[in-house]
Amino acid sequence: MLDIAGELHQWCAEGRDFAVATVVAVRGSAPRPPGAALAVDVGGTAVGSVSGGCVEGAVYELCREALRTGEPLLERFGYSDEDAFAVGLMCGGEIDVLVTPVRRHRPVLASALATAARGEALALARVVTGPPGTPGRALLVRPDGTVEGGLGGGPALDATAAREALALLDTGRTAPVDVGADGSRCGEPVRLLVECSVPPPRMLVFGAIDFAAALVRAGKFLGYHVTVCDARPVFATAKRFPEADEVVVDWPHRYLDGVAVDARTVVCVLTHDAKFDVPLLERALRLPVAYVGAMGSRRTHEARLGRLREAGLSERELGRLRSPIGLDLGARTPEETALSIAAEIIALRRGGSGIPLAGGSVPIHHEGVVEPVGAR
Repeated sequence: MLDIAGELHQWCAEGRDFAVATVVAVRGSAPRPPGAALAVDVGGTAVGSVSGGCVEGAVYELCREALRTGEPLLERFGYSDEDAFAVGLMCGGEIDVLVTPVRRHRPVLASALATAARGEALALARVVTGPPGTPGRALLVRPDGTVEGGLGGGPALDATAAREALALLDTGRTAPVDVGADGSRCGEPVRLLVECSVPPPRMLVFGAIDFAAALVRAGKFLGYHVTVCDARPVFATAKRFPEADEVVVDWPHRYLDGVAVDARTVVCVLTHDAKFDVPLLERALRLPVAYVGAMGSRRTHEARLGRLREAGLSERELGRLRSPIGLDLGARTPEETALSIAAEIIALRRGGSGIPLAGGSVPIHHEGVVEPVGAR
């Protein structure tokens, strides 16, 4: 639901009644991940998507039904090869969709949508299956641990859900969570969907060269907050990098020492100059970031490794370095090189192999398989 927070926040501000259908579980190959949502208001206007088109019509009607009855619904959609026109996912997977009329829990959901629309971090836990009267109930959890709303099972359940939500919020993940109805790990189970909304991940590009300009565009396309940093003011200018969120003139290692990073941050070192690379990589490889890549030939890479070993980095730390940067696409131009770097970042993030899908047998989507929930 939080993936369409901007539109839904506006609907709340206008006082519209609406229902939201959210993907709460995925098995096998499916077009959209948990958290993807389609919303329909009382006038029939729809925003968002749960399947990229496969089952949108059926989900639209479920939203209309939820608006009529005021009750949440849980539905499963899977592949059907018996009828070409049957409602099903042509990709062969299954999804479970929770449909919730927002008027039932409007204050907490409206608060969550407003927070996400402002770009602030939050986690939203909603009951998918549980004791009567709990499905659809919601708990908003902020990074400081404060909460709003409730799951209908008492303070112990809310406290457990808040802890689980904060753990997911640290990594910006959306995922189902199973807890006991009394807040323990045993007893009657309650399945939650915890959606996380966090500020965009950061891409730090060091080296204000033509390859950096192409990588900035790729990074913005992938949803990163992109910073370009170079110690040379003649090259590090906003005019040369108009699509970057920030252009910083500073020594790369000094800038990295002072900037906030997290487990989603990617660091791309394009300077291929030892006086910049070595002190920068010495720090970057010891930070809890998602990706560290460095441009250069294989000869440059071997020489760089020697200098980093002299600087005291362990083999384990050096093993995190993606160099030469990018996947082997045969790239020549800055744009092709940026695509190869972006592809490597995606493959590392999603667990992909980087090999062609054609002729292979490995799953297209690498997210973990989610156990079934009690869809009707």
